[in-house]
Amino acid sequence: MAERLQKIIAAAGLMSRRTAEEYISAGRVSVNGRTAALGDKADAENDRILVDGKELPSTGEKVYIMLNKPKGYVTTLKDEKGRKDVSRLVDELGVRVYPVGRLDLNSEGLLLMTNDGDFANRLMHPSHEVTKTYHTWVLGKDMAQAVEGLRQPMELEGYTTRPARAEIIKLLPGGALLSISIHEGRNRQVRKMCQAVGLKVTRLKRVSEGGLELGDLAPGQWRHLSRDELERLR
Repeated sequence: MAERLQKIIAAAGLMSRRTAEEYISAGRVSVNGRTAALGDKADAENDRILVDGKELPSTGEKVYIMLNKPKGYVTTLKDEKGRKDVSRLVDELGVRVYPVGRLDLNSEGLLLMTNDGDFANRLMHPSHEVTKTYHTWVLGKDMAQAVEGLRQPMELEGYTTRPARAEIIKLLPGGALLSISIHEGRNRQVRKMCQAVGLKVTRLKRVSEGGLELGDLAPGQWRHLSRDELERLR
């Protein structure tokens, strides 16, 4: 059955659908020896699909894991600056998986990874409104007013955010530890929101996503998701 190329590539667990579209647009994908164009379709069973000259990996068994990402790792599988990427932390898995969404270099915590492209794309789609909660260490004054500001819609680089759920967990010298929950998860959104209300983020840790809790999983460690957790995400 013919399907869009980006969907086939994502389903093979090689990359996300959006990244696959970028590869196709850049001429890095071919079908039966012909360079593919965005919008092309193919039959995964009968056509020879190459990405950067290599055949797609066998889909095989679907794998779903939770990683506690430490600071200092990027959530891409190849970094042009030579920085450490999260794939190094899951080498022993023996299966190529990629991140579902992102955590920036200096952020830490819960990161889902899989080789199931359809599952990843459903989870990342804004229409599903997956809630993500972050423990956020901040510096600033008038914490009550700042938290109230986080609960309101705000303009960030031409985009209006939806109201966040924000609470003070603990007041600290010169600042506080906050709990901030959002749905959108745009690039560095929590950091930008805090900056907009006069707070400086000193540490950011994602502790839950879609009802899944990071719990006591140690930094740099990973575990498979349970069947119940998968059903909850789906």
